[in-house]
Amino acid sequence: MDHRTSHNWKLLILAGAIVSLLAWPGTSEAQTVTGQASAVQASVLGITTTLADSGTLGGTSDAREASGLTGSIPSLLRGEALHAAAIGYPDEVDSEASLANLGMTVAGTGISADFVMSRAFAVLGGSSTGLTNIDGLSIGGAPVFPTGAPNQTLSFGVLQVVLNEQIPSADGITVNALHVRTIDGLTDVVIGSAKAGVSSSGSTSGGDGGILPPLPLPPLF
Repeated sequence: MDHRTSHNWKLLILAGAIVSLLAWPGTSEAQTVTGQASAVQASVLGITTTLADSGTLGGTSDAREASGLTGSIPSLLRGEALHAAAIGYPDEVDSEASLANLGMTVAGTGISADFVMSRAFAVLGGSSTGLTNIDGLSIGGAPVFPTGAPNQTLSFGVLQVVLNEQIPSADGITVNALHVRTIDGLTDVVIGSAKAGVSSSGSTSGGDGGILPPLPLPPLF
């Protein structure tokens, strides 16, 4: 075999290796994401109402958002600049919910705040984190100062109030900035709820690698 023939066969072998690398089945981990945010979730006498709800993420490249200049639930609450967003990535989910100028009355107790926000972050293989921001909070006419600690719980007569409520799950976290409910369970209101989660859901076939099949050998002559 002359030099030119040998060179041509080397090119054919290299091309075959590249094609095999791209096409040969490999395995990769598929990710499942969960993400949702809402400015308000309220349940009164079994009837649930949401304001500025992003809806749930549909996949790792999905992004959802909802907003409103104003929002209200008659005889319960009102707010301004409502916003909710959830964003999915291949290995991460970020969610956020907020509203301003909250005015609410639950079981005869007035609750107001200048600004309420929650954020939730989940990273594949890492820890999930959450944070909240509540400015100008007043309950029953008295100022309330959040400590920043998760699940700060306060009682006001028939009301239970949780600030910076954080609920971990197997794949992420749910963060509720302000959670107000009556002890009889008939009224349950969450202001600023953000949920984020991501997990590996097993192996899928793809072109990410794997063991290549044997390459053809050039003829000896």
